Amino acid sequence: MKKGIFAGCLIALLVLAGCGNRETTGSEKNMKSKSNYPLTIHNYTKAEGGTTYKKKDQVFKEAPKRVMVTTRTAAELLLHLGLKDKIVGVGGNFGAPDKSVEKDYASLKILSNSYVGKEAALGTNPDLIVSRGGLFDNADWGVGTVDSLNDMGIHTYILESSIPGGTYDSIYKDIDNLGKIFNVQEKAKLFSNKLKARQKKITSELSGIHETKTFAYLHMSDPKEINIYSAYNETFFNNAFGMLKLKNIFQNVRGTVSVEQLVKANPDVLIVLNWENNADKVKKALYENPKLSSMKAIKNKQVYAMDYNELFGYSYNTLDGIEQLAKEMYPDQFK
Repeated sequence: MKKGIFAGCLIALLVLAGCGNRETTGSEKNMKSKSNYPLTIHNYTKAEGGTTYKKKDQVFKEAPKRVMVTTRTAAELLLHLGLKDKIVGVGGNFGAPDKSVEKDYASLKILSNSYVGKEAALGTNPDLIVSRGGLFDNADWGVGTVDSLNDMGIHTYILESSIPGGTYDSIYKDIDNLGKIFNVQEKAKLFSNKLKARQKKITSELSGIHETKTFAYLHMSDPKEINIYSAYNETFFNNAFGMLKLKNIFQNVRGTVSVEQLVKANPDVLIVLNWENNADKVKKALYENPKLSSMKAIKNKQVYAMDYNELFGYSYNTLDGIEQLAKEMYPDQFK
């Protein structure tokens, strides 16, 4: 960034000093355009404890130098953009790793295996915090509100994928925005194109599947306790499963869903959480649970597991879970 600004200033001085009314050449225009700043990124804010997001611009005078990220998946995204040396702290260190950046991730400063609070986040002396929207709060698990952080001179970036209305395509907008913020647009474009090609391949392989099936998500790590999560207003989550022609049967249900409601709804598929590799135990318990024995998903052995980060990481690696699930549900399409 500084080199780009310096080059632009130097060209300007030379033009003013010695070139009179001579037109600026193409090469001079290109050198001037290398400066990416000041840069305005349209992003969001929300009130403390709120769930309604309002637009708020973030104006960058230069590329951030010290970035704190609240989750593993956000850190891995930045690593794909070549930004390892910019990351000064990572929270939420859990879930399946992206093996393609695992070595770089291991070199980062991990603040906690859980979500971190404001004190830990500020302790990294960041000039930018990248996070899913819900973690911008003043709770023990939040890094502070967008407005309070901005008032301290700290930029914020809420992942567009993580707010209501977000879809898997929002990932591409996030990658594009982060590429601009750090002035690494070419790397961002290459990464987006790679993901888009994978996504296109998956949907192409499933083009012969015309039936839309229903599913329910069971958020449980204890095989003895059935907890159904409706994922109401989780637009990214619900949209991603659309790649598999799966529709969340409870996506319009607010609040708690009972086991009785689950049995009555009778979805075709059940998705369970694979937490600390306990998915086999959870699936076995569900198949053996007499309360669920009448369900199609149980009778037809249609219970599948996904990693938490693939479900609620609001990042590119949801595609890993979708691809694996596609191969398990429709193995004949991937021969």
